[in-house]
Amino acid sequence: MLEKLFKLKEHQTTLKQEVLAGFTTFLTMAYIIFVNPEILAKAGMDHGAVFVATCLAAAVGCLVMGLLANYPIALAPGMGLNAFFTFSVVGDMGYSWETALGAVFLSGCCFLILSLVRIREWIVNSIPMSLRMGIAAGIGLFLALIGLRSAGIVVDNPATLVGMGDLKAFPVAMSALGFFLIIAFVNRGYKAAVILSILTITLLGLLFGDVEYHGIVSAPPSLAPTFMKMDLSGVMDISMISIVFAFLFVDLFDTSGTLVAVAHRAGLLKSDGSLPRLKRALTADSLATMAGAALGTSTTTSYIESTAGVSAGGRTGLTAVVVGLLFIAALFISPLAGMVPGYATAGTLFYVAILMMSSLLHVEWDDLTEAAPMVVAALVMPFTYSIANGIALGFISYAVIKLLCGRFKDLNVGIIVLAILFLGKVLFM
Repeated sequence: MLEKLFKLKEHQTTLKQEVLAGFTTFLTMAYIIFVNPEILAKAGMDHGAVFVATCLAAAVGCLVMGLLANYPIALAPGMGLNAFFTFSVVGDMGYSWETALGAVFLSGCCFLILSLVRIREWIVNSIPMSLRMGIAAGIGLFLALIGLRSAGIVVDNPATLVGMGDLKAFPVAMSALGFFLIIAFVNRGYKAAVILSILTITLLGLLFGDVEYHGIVSAPPSLAPTFMKMDLSGVMDISMISIVFAFLFVDLFDTSGTLVAVAHRAGLLKSDGSLPRLKRALTADSLATMAGAALGTSTTTSYIESTAGVSAGGRTGLTAVVVGLLFIAALFISPLAGMVPGYATAGTLFYVAILMMSSLLHVEWDDLTEAAPMVVAALVMPFTYSIANGIALGFISYAVIKLLCGRFKDLNVGIIVLAILFLGKVLFM
């Protein structure tokens, strides 16, 4: 049965190799079951329900990816998108979390349509590389700011907007230690570096009496507080268009980049560099996002941590299926997830920020017409506390700068249309 489903011999792999790869991938991304509920709870969502939704959305995404597309790519609620959900859509713009879930669901529907009609390539190719890199870096900076704020290192200052917090405070010290531990573990080659850091800091909080022990294993919490609570009627407001687009846009490029990177690492690309079964992989991602929104979590997307499993020998969808089954097993450690304090995950946000900032290496710094819009997109996100604002001003800046510099050939229909739409939003909405 496994041979028929996953073609193990054709991909020169074995059951043992795929299971090991699945465990490896799970350990590198299991931190999301602690971090995602922590972030979405700040939007007013029930922590326990989000924990269950996170595990189930990841499990659904992994199982569909493995069984439908036969790729060793794992999915889970995405970092950056969960922050945008909580701090921008709900916190800054004032929408309810139910409406935000509706926007996530609609973005998943749009993603599914784009995947089925095969215009994804046109959209991806119409967006300049510099803006893609700027958006990735901007999300990284946004996460870094959230992490620093959560740790208490960056605090509000009426005179200068932001200032330094009390570095002698226990949460600050634990956040910094958690970050240092991640770097040390990664440098030593530990696959579970992030989750080891989170558990270590939680244990220290327990030893110092700052965390209350609730046990390790129990039945999963109720999903009722978030299940099918998405408000689709609220998404019909015209002001929600940019929000749906932001969810769609980030997920589209995040997924595309991850699919290509992991497939290249696994040697699954065709001779011309194209990705076989691309439609199936994109369909799996969009279905996972829709399922996640229905369950009660922000956008579910492909994880670049899947490269860890590929490096361990994963070559087929069986790797993703193993990861999905492990997420289902993780449902029973809800007491442990509930004990994890905010400062235990702050270092994780900063670490993920570092990974996303690496995209700046690929920017053409010698060409100011490319570098300037990228910097606008990257810096506007953390300074306005909004991923959507960064995307909008990045596109507007790119179009205006190219026009003023006489570089008309660098503009395409996609860029012009998006720039006009975003300009209209800024001026009239």
